[in-house]
Parts: sequence; structure tokens; C-alpha cells
Amino acid sequence: MDFPNLNTLEAQLTVGLTPYQMIGIPIAILGAVLMSVSAMLQHRGVSKVDAGIGSDSSGGLGMRQFWRLLRRPSWVFGTLLIGIAIVCQLGALMFAPLVVVQPIGVVSLIVTTLITARQTRHRLSKRKIIAVLMSVLGIAGFVLVAATVVTDARVTERQVITVLVIAVIAVALTGIAFVILRHRRGRNLFYIIAGGVLYGFVATFAKVILARLQTDGIDTYTVLCAAGLLLTLLVGGYFVQTAYATGTTEMVIAGLTVVDPIVAVTIGIVVLGEVAGATAITYLLFILFGALAVCGVFLLESSQTDEEIRAARRHALGVSTNQIETREQ
Repeated sequence: MDFPNLNTLEAQLTVGLTPYQMIGIPIAILGAVLMSVSAMLQHRGVSKVDAGIGSDSSGGLGMRQFWRLLRRPSWVFGTLLIGIAIVCQLGALMFAPLVVVQPIGVVSLIVTTLITARQTRHRLSKRKIIAVLMSVLGIAGFVLVAATVVTDARVTERQVITVLVIAVIAVALTGIAFVILRHRRGRNLFYIIAGGVLYGFVATFAKVILARLQTDGIDTYTVLCAAGLLLTLLVGGYFVQTAYATGTTEMVIAGLTVVDPIVAVTIGIVVLGEVAGATAITYLLFILFGALAVCGVFLLESSQTDEEIRAARRHALGVSTNQIETREQ
């Protein structure tokens, strides 16, 4: 007897999250919380180093600042927490697809915004609340849509090469933009976006490595992806640390938790084919939710006042306003 619909039925059953894949969601949430705490600690370390040398790193971290950061306990501990957060993210990716795991990092934005408001004793403005809600709802909608159409597929050599080429181009372009924009107004937003873009490749390379290990083991492509992961992690980390010198922790986290997943998910959709069964309506929803999240980041950036940035810096340094103003002069 012939069963012509068995293959179709099997394909339908593999679309959407399975109970096994859902295990990755709480792991990703834990990683997001750790990322929030680590960002606050690193912001404190960068602020104290800048105050200690009587200048700032807004034009880019130099070797002098970097060596001083290595002697700051708060920065070192924050870096260790980032390592643990990355391990959580890798663990989540072992269970769930990239398009589901990566956007969950927006939990960091909620945690960071609430803690920052409490630490600086600034009430959340309506504009800032709207900005956060836009980012959270945009990413949440993105995840819900992705969860209904996501599929797991083998990562081919051609796909690996495509990701590597795109990553090299991204690193080159951010490097050129850094040289041009490092001393211009609005550079903080550039640092945040650049860090988010490159961190998106970190997650992508991690997912590709895990997928290749399960199907092909360690080969040349796996090694190349590991090199790509290290490169984008280091360059992206440099931009993130520089962003701490000119902005608040919540602004940095906002950029990372929105730009990072949008980049990673876009690659997952376009290159890796993780939502191969998606319809035109699905792609339209992806665009709408993604645009909503990005608009939230820009609204949050525009809602940051100079006083809030100074308050965040004062809290990081643990000194009075007069001391801060004296040092900045």
C-alpha cells in the first residue's frame, strides 16, 4: 500500500518548537540575566578607569585603558560573567534554533532598565517605558512567529562560506566606519550598533559550529567558524567596551539585545534556511516586528538625557556630582 502523504505529515510535525527544543528557552533567559549583570559591572570598570586617568575612552580604547581594566575587579568579574552567559547561550543553542534563542536576550534590557533606574534614582519617563516596550514587544513577536515555522536543517559547506564572507565584510566595514566616526557626534550609537552587529555573528558562528559538530565533526569549516567566532567576539567586544565610556548600561544592552538577534536571525533565515517553510505573511511579520524593535532602540537613545548619563557614571564611580564635574574639567 502506498502512503503518499507520509512525507508531508512528517515535515509538518518537524515544524515549530518541540518539547526538547523548548528546554533551550529557560537556559537562554538565565544567560540574558547574567549578561545584564555583567554589563553593569563592566560599565563600572570602564568608568573608574576613565576617571582614574582623567580622560575617557569615547574615541576608542587604548592599551593604557585596557591594561588598567585588567586590574579592575568589577570589570574582570563582569567579563567572567559574560563568559558564563555565553556558555548558557551555547547550551540553549544545543536545544533550540538560532532564531528562537537569540531574541530572548531582550530580557537583559528589562532587567538593566529597572536596575539602572533604581541605582540612579531616576523615575522611568513615559518615553523610555514606551521605548523599552517597543523593543520587548518587537522581539517577543519575532520569537513567537519564528517558533511556529522554525525547522532544523544541516548546515552545508556553501552556507558556512557565505557566513564567513559576510562576517569578514562586516568587520571590515565597521573598522572603516570606526576610523571615520570615532571623533564625531553620535559615535556612541555607532559603537552600540557595531557591537550588536558583530555579536550577532558570534551567535551565528556558535550555532554553525554546534550544527557541524553534530553532522560532520571537526573539519576545516568548523575551524574556520571558530576563528570567525573569535574575531567577531574580540572586535565586537572592543566596540561594546568603548560604548560604556559615552553612554549608559541600559543603552548598550538595548542595542545588543535588539541589533544582535536581528542580525543573527536574519542570517538564520536568509543563509541557514531555519524558516524554509515560512510564507510571505511570515516574512512580513518578521519585518514589522523587527522594525518595531529597532525603533524602540532609537527612541530609547533619544530619551537618554545628559543628567541620566552623568547619574549612571556617578553611581558607577561611587562619588559625588562635584567630584565628577571636577574630574571631567
